[in-house]
Order: sequence, then C-alpha cells, then structure tokens
Amino acid sequence: MLLSNRRDALLAAVQRHGSASITELASEFGVSSMTVRRDIELLADEGLVLRVRGGVTAAQTIPAPHERQDVRAFGHRREKEAVARLAATLVQPGMSVGLSAGSTAWFVAQAIRSIAQVTVVTNSLAVADLLADDGGREDLPSQAVVLTGGVRTPAGALVGPVATRALSHLHCDVVFVSVHGIDTRSGFTTPNLLEAETDRALLASGLLKVIVADHSKWGTVSLTTIADLDAVDTLVIDDGLAERDVAELRKHVTDLRVATVAPTEMADSAC
Repeated sequence: MLLSNRRDALLAAVQRHGSASITELASEFGVSSMTVRRDIELLADEGLVLRVRGGVTAAQTIPAPHERQDVRAFGHRREKEAVARLAATLVQPGMSVGLSAGSTAWFVAQAIRSIAQVTVVTNSLAVADLLADDGGREDLPSQAVVLTGGVRTPAGALVGPVATRALSHLHCDVVFVSVHGIDTRSGFTTPNLLEAETDRALLASGLLKVIVADHSKWGTVSLTTIADLDAVDTLVIDDGLAERDVAELRKHVTDLRVATVAPTEMADSAC
C-alpha cells in the first residue's frame, strides 16, 4: 500500500472506531509499530488525530458558538471540566489571564467566564469566541479579550512569529496551557512545531505558569517539547492517574494539583 493511501486508510479507521491502539493498527495494515507511530505523528501534526498512551483517538473540534451547550464530542470531557474548575480557583477578579488553544484550556475559559474584570490573552479563536458570546445572559460580566494574531492552524490556534512577538510584550498574572503529552523525560509536548513555539512564549508571559491536562496525556510523547516538567509552576490534572504515576509526577512538578472526578462522571467520559 502506498504511503499516502495507508495514512488515509489509517485515519479512516481511527475516525470510524473513534480510537485504536498502535498494536491493532499495525496488525490491520501489516506494518511495524514504529511505522504506525510515524504515521500517527504526521496525522497528529496536521491536527487530524490525537496521540494517547499506546494508541490514537480521532481529533475532536472545539464546538461552534451555537453548539456550546452540548460538548459531549470532547474526549474525556468530564475530566477536563474537573481540571478546569480546579484551575479556575487560581484566577481572581482583575487578573490578566493567558489561555492557549486546546480543549482543556477552552474549558478553563468557560470556568472563569463568571469572574469579573478579567483580561484574557489568547491565541485561540475558540476561546475568544466563547468569551465574546454571553448567550444573552445578563449575569455574565464583560471581559476584555486580547488575540495574539498569527497564522491559523486547522484547530483554530494562532501561531507563528506574529503571535510569538505579540506575547513577548504582554504580561499575565497566570497562564494556562493545554498539552498533548506529558512524559518525565520529554516534558510537556505537542505535535505542532509552531504551536509549541507560541505556547512557550505564552508561558514566558505568565507570572504563574500552569499546565492543564486530563490524565490520558500521561505517557504520551508528541513531536516537540513545549517545556520541561520542572519549568512550570503548577500542573492541574484529574484523578484518573494511578497512585504510582502521581508519585512520579510529584518528583518533577513543583505544584501538582489533582482534580476529583466523581465515579459516575468517570464512567460517562469519552475515551
């Protein structure tokens, strides 16, 4: 099978089933696990799939404004909501808050929506849209939103030198960054090189640097490192990790905060 045809077929298989393991894909297409990993890396770099530990899931898109009341399409939605609620406790009225692209950061934006006099700096079009649309609710305070500018990725992130330079002149009280992978040796990673550069600039703009992620990111290594584990101040993650993994993270992360997800919520989450 030609390389391009195999990747198209692999993508179709992942989209059909929602997720697949590397072993399953290697068996289905008659290639090595290393070949599947390379194919997945390239598809992830294009924003078409998401790497998870031991396999891959279909990429989920940020819902459009008229779809925001139904976010069941998100993988690990409940875990991300729990992480976002805990992360939001770090935000106080009047703060300047940096938010990256990514679904977990989007949920953080949703969680801080009711905090008054917040200025949000973001490279995410979805976050900006969310904060600009109050849905007719008079109880929601107005919030200032600063978009970085830059080149738009398929996932709606603004990246590249324009975004990076804009962030170099901005100063946030707290910054929240979503990541694709967390590993003790590779650190916090993402499949998109330009997005990694922009995320590093966003982290540099923050007085308090926070990574937000659900537990499925643990053990996943994407193409490029955003930051080492000890280079951020706080990691907020849900309680789906095994105790040994939590203990391992505590060796490397200055401040690890674990969000509790109710058992019924865990059962309902998409994997």
